[in-house]
Amino acid sequence: MTRLRAQIKAELLMTLRRGDSVLLNLAIPLGLLVFFSVVDVLPKPAGVHHPVQFLTPGILALAVMSTSMVSLGIATGFERQYGVLKRLRVTPLGRGRLLAAKIATVLLVEVIQVAAVMAVGLLLGWNPTGSLGLALPAIVMATVAFAGLGLLMAGALKAEVTLAAANGLYLLLLLLGGMVFPLTKLPAALRYVAEALPAGALSDALHGSLGATGAAGVPGRAWLVLACWAVATPLVATRFFRWE
Repeated sequence: MTRLRAQIKAELLMTLRRGDSVLLNLAIPLGLLVFFSVVDVLPKPAGVHHPVQFLTPGILALAVMSTSMVSLGIATGFERQYGVLKRLRVTPLGRGRLLAAKIATVLLVEVIQVAAVMAVGLLLGWNPTGSLGLALPAIVMATVAFAGLGLLMAGALKAEVTLAAANGLYLLLLLLGGMVFPLTKLPAALRYVAEALPAGALSDALHGSLGATGAAGVPGRAWLVLACWAVATPLVATRFFRWE
């Protein structure tokens, strides 16, 4: 446990030193939230009159995905390419603790992101009527799932390939994730696929838990999908992660 805490501290310091990355992970979601809340051009679910009601939970999901999958995956991929991870290999840390420390660091950074997105949403007129207590476990499970995907790419692919793959997957999940427009607007067959992905499940969970779409609660399907991805992706990432 001492080794894990020490690595979390080191990872957090390295993350905060990449201030431009942290700011980018804040600026993009907040920019999308403000723009599409003011410029009402995106479709909304039935019963939602102001776009910020739907967008705020969706942008929370987007922020989680961008930090835990894209930023973590790309940063780890280049650490591997530059030989940083190769040096850690000879320490007592171990592969499992290294990946756990990286996921824990992402969760700490997301505290700032979630607070910022919710604060801006409230300033724009967001009126959450659900339970933050349900949203938090969904965010944690989704973070673990997305981080597993990012670390899988970083540990198995070259850094440049990880960069392209992470951004490509980000765009795909953005379109299929129900973050900026409702999953109900997708064709039925595509919607079933989207609901089985961690992005769609997180959006469903946040919209349901925060009352943004008038949902009575989080669908049981969303919890199941998030739990499966949160268990599977870290295990697969650990299995195929290479130090160099």
